[in-house]
Amino acid sequence: MSEQVKSTVIPPYGGTLVNLVATGAERQALLEKARELPYIQINDRALHDLELLAIGGFSPLDRFMSQADYQGVLDNMRLADGTLFPLPITLTTDADTIPAGAEEIVLRDVHNNTIAIMKLEEVYEWDPAEYAQKALGSTDPRHPLVSEMIRWGDRNLSGELKVVNLPKYFDFVELRRTPAETRALIEELGHEKVVAFQTRNPMHRIHEELAKRAAEDVGGTLLIHPVVGMTRPGDVDHYTRVRVYKTLVEKYFDPSSTVLSLLPLAMRMAGPREAVWHAIIRRNYGANHFIVGRDHAGPGNDGAGKPFYGPYDAQEMLAKYADEIGVQPVYFKELVYLEEEDLFVEKDKADGRGKVAFISGTAVREEYLAHGKPLPGWFTRPETAHILTETYPPRRKQGFVLWFTGLSGAGKSTIAQIVTSLLLEHGRQATVLDGDVVRTHLSKGLGFSKEDRDTNILRIGFVAGEISRHNGTVICAAISPYRATRNEARKMIGEERFVEVFVDTPLNVCEGRDVKGLYAKARSGEIKGFTGIDDPYEAPRNPEIRLDTVNYTAEDCAHQIIEYLEQRGFLAPAPVE
Repeated sequence: MSEQVKSTVIPPYGGTLVNLVATGAERQALLEKARELPYIQINDRALHDLELLAIGGFSPLDRFMSQADYQGVLDNMRLADGTLFPLPITLTTDADTIPAGAEEIVLRDVHNNTIAIMKLEEVYEWDPAEYAQKALGSTDPRHPLVSEMIRWGDRNLSGELKVVNLPKYFDFVELRRTPAETRALIEELGHEKVVAFQTRNPMHRIHEELAKRAAEDVGGTLLIHPVVGMTRPGDVDHYTRVRVYKTLVEKYFDPSSTVLSLLPLAMRMAGPREAVWHAIIRRNYGANHFIVGRDHAGPGNDGAGKPFYGPYDAQEMLAKYADEIGVQPVYFKELVYLEEEDLFVEKDKADGRGKVAFISGTAVREEYLAHGKPLPGWFTRPETAHILTETYPPRRKQGFVLWFTGLSGAGKSTIAQIVTSLLLEHGRQATVLDGDVVRTHLSKGLGFSKEDRDTNILRIGFVAGEISRHNGTVICAAISPYRATRNEARKMIGEERFVEVFVDTPLNVCEGRDVKGLYAKARSGEIKGFTGIDDPYEAPRNPEIRLDTVNYTAEDCAHQIIEYLEQRGFLAPAPVE
C-alpha cells in the first residue's frame, strides 16, 4: 500500500517541538503584565491556530507569519528561510482595532479570557484575492474559506508569542493530547512506523477496514487523529464523531497498536496544499506515514457545480514532498462489499465475484439518515448507526432555511408569504426574516454601504442558523446581492439545511412592478447605491431552486418550492388521493 520512509534526514518537523506555553513564575508575571496592556479579541480560527503554534503542532513555526514568510508561502509554499510550509498561518484584525503605539498586545478569546501576549513586531496589509487564488486555487465564494474572508480584518499581525493559557476544554479531555504526549504514548507501543488517519467524518466499516489495512501494510501503529476544530461547514459535529471513534476503537481495534487522539485544527479545505500541511502536522505528532484519500480536504463543488480540486491532486502533491517532510503517503483505495463472501475488496478486483454493494457518503445522508432508513449492517457497525440516528433525526424533523434572493420587486416576499401558508398546511411553522422588517429591528441604524449590507445579511444568517439548528424552519427574504456574503450565510447555517431560492426576475420586469417608484428615483440619481442600477447584483451560479416569475405565477413558484422540500425529505409527501 505504501513504501517505507526513504529518507533518514530529520526534517524541521518531527524534531524538537516548539513550546510557547509559560509556566510557574513566568506565567504569573505575564498574567500581571497582561492587566496593564491593550488587547484584541481573536476568533475561533485564530485560537485553534494559536494553540497548535503553542504546543508545537505547527513546528518549526513559532508565531503567526511575518510578511516575508506569508508571501513566501503564498508564492512557493516555503517560509523565508526555505522551509516547506504550504498554507498561511496568520492573525488578522482591522487596522482600527490595533492600539496606537502599542509594542505588546494581549490576545483574548471571544469570552475575554487572556490567552497570550504578543510582541507587536509587524503589521502588514494582505490581499484576500491573492490569498484565495494562490493558497486555495480559487476566488469562488462557494469555497468556505473564501466566503469567510469577508469577516477577516485587513491587517496581519506578527511577533514573538508568550502563551499564558491554552484554550480550556471540558469534552473528551483524556483524548486531547499535545504532540509531545502523543509521541510518548506511541513510543510506549514500541513500533518504529506510525501511520496517521485523518478524519472529519464518522467512521464506517470501509474506513475501519482501510485504516486497519494501512497499519498492517506499514507494520506499525495506527494513529486515529480526528479533527475537532473547524471542519467543512455541514460536517457531523465532533461530539457525535468522537463518540463513534471511541466506541469503535474500544471494541474493534487492537489496543497494542492503536492510538486515538484529537487534533484541535481549523481546516482550510485547501485540497492538495492541505494534504501536505496535514502530513507536516502529523509528523510533529509522531507519524511517518499518512493516509490520503480521494479529494483529501476538498470543500465540495464550486459555484458552477464542479469540484474545486481533482480527485487525486492531493495524493500527487504529497508524494512530491514526502521525502522532504519525512512522511510517506498511504493511498486510500476504493473498496466495495461482496455480499456472498462477506468481504471488502478493492473495486477493480470485484469483477465476476458476485453481487457488489456500495453506499456513498451522499447516499448515507440523503437516502438513509434523511428519511430515517436504517443503515445496513455490512456498511456500518450497529453502535455507529445507533449514535448517528440518535443525534440526527429524520430530515422531516430537522430545521432548514429557505433563503430567497433576487432584485427588488422580483417577488420574493409574495412567494415567501404563500410558502409560509403551505408549510403550515404540512404542519411546519416558519419564522420569517423579511429584509425590510429585519432592517427595522435587528439591523436598525445600518446604511446601504457594502459593509453595512454584508453586516445585515450576516446577522440574518446568524439568527436563521440558530433557529434551524434547534429544528426550526426559517424563511429569509432579502435581496442579499453579494455571492460571498450569501455563501458565508450558507456556511453559518450549514450546507445541509440551506436552500437558496433565486427569484430570477429580469431587471426590466422588476422596474415595471415597482409601485414605490424606487427604480425611477435610482435612475434619476435621487437614490444612490441601488441594487441593479448603480450597485451590482451577483446572481447565484448554482442555486438549489431557480424561480421564473415571468412565465409562472407566484402560486406556481411556491408549489415548486414545496415539491423540492418533499424530495429532500424536509416535508412528508402529501398523500396521494
